[in-house]
Order: sequence, then structure tokens, then C-alpha cells
Amino acid sequence: MNIALPIIALVVGLIGGFFIGVYYLRRQMTTMQNDPEMLQKVAKQMGYNLNGKQMQRAQQMMKNGNPPGRPAAGKGHSRKK
Repeated sequence: MNIALPIIALVVGLIGGFFIGVYYLRRQMTTMQNDPEMLQKVAKQMGYNLNGKQMQRAQQMMKNGNPPGRPAAGKGHSRKK
């Protein structure tokens, strides 16, 4: 019993920390897609300088959940066989 309690506490802490981290990250992403200044700041930290058109495109991709270079589903794009 002396060793089981710390192990259980560690597992519960890891699981709880994971879900808190996911919640925080999702909230930050939602805030970022609605705030162009925050998106510009993150882009500059990554070494990119976005102009207006690139900024709009980045915001649109974040709202749609599409990664760059991947066509949106249901937009008339078909797969080549």
C-alpha cells in the first residue's frame, strides 16, 4: 500500500494534466483565430512575417481546421486514381 498510493497519484496527475493542457491549448487556438494581432505575434516568433493576404488565409485555415496544402473536403476536389 505504501508504493501503490504514489503510483496512483502520479497516474491521476498525468491524466488530469493532459486534459487541462488540451483544454488550455484549444482555448488559446480559438482566441488566436479571432485575434489577428496574436496570430501575427506567433508567426513572428516562428520567423515568418505575414502580409494581409497571408494572414487572412492563415485565419481561414484555422477556422476550417485544414492544414496547409490540403484541399478542403467537399469543395469539388477529387482524388486522382
